[in-house]
Amino acid sequence: VKTQASKDGYNSVQLGFDDQKEQRLTKAVLGHVKKHNGKAVKRIKEFRNFSKEVKAGDTVGATLFAPGDFVDCIGVTKGRGFEGVVGRHAFAGGDSTHGAKGWHRRSGAIGQRLFPGTVMRGMRMPGHMGQVQRTTQNLEVIQVREADNLLLIKGSFPGAEGDYCVIRESKKRPKGWKPPVATTGKKKAAAKK
Repeated sequence: VKTQASKDGYNSVQLGFDDQKEQRLTKAVLGHVKKHNGKAVKRIKEFRNFSKEVKAGDTVGATLFAPGDFVDCIGVTKGRGFEGVVGRHAFAGGDSTHGAKGWHRRSGAIGQRLFPGTVMRGMRMPGHMGQVQRTTQNLEVIQVREADNLLLIKGSFPGAEGDYCVIRESKKRPKGWKPPVATTGKKKAAAKK
């Protein structure tokens, strides 16, 4: 646990997860974990301005959230490798008939003639697709299973099965957020009178 008053100068919590044998850790990581009364873990991640008050050595589980809360899910998307413009940017491609030969899944013209005579910056082209960090926002927690240390969340996550995801409180829908009440036409007319 880091605090504003300590030498670090900011508030944060380092969470370790995924148990690991001690012999597989470096001495630096093992010393850091033991200094703070923790267990040997594969991964350590720091979270600034953590919402719950914790002490070094505490276990944090799924009980941080409650059914009805909204969360953001941060993960790394599936890697797709090298993709062409049709797969990567949903280009239409060329005609399949009318004399088109070898231009079915290509992009077409990418520049101009004399002026400016270069390819514009940001031009959509073939290249590496996926395997980037993405955040899915405003997913609803449906159920919290404390015995299994499990959250059931409605919606899709970035990444493949078995990948790691960070679940945090929603930035746009904090605890206690309720959807706005829709007003009907009769209520609006009454309000105008």
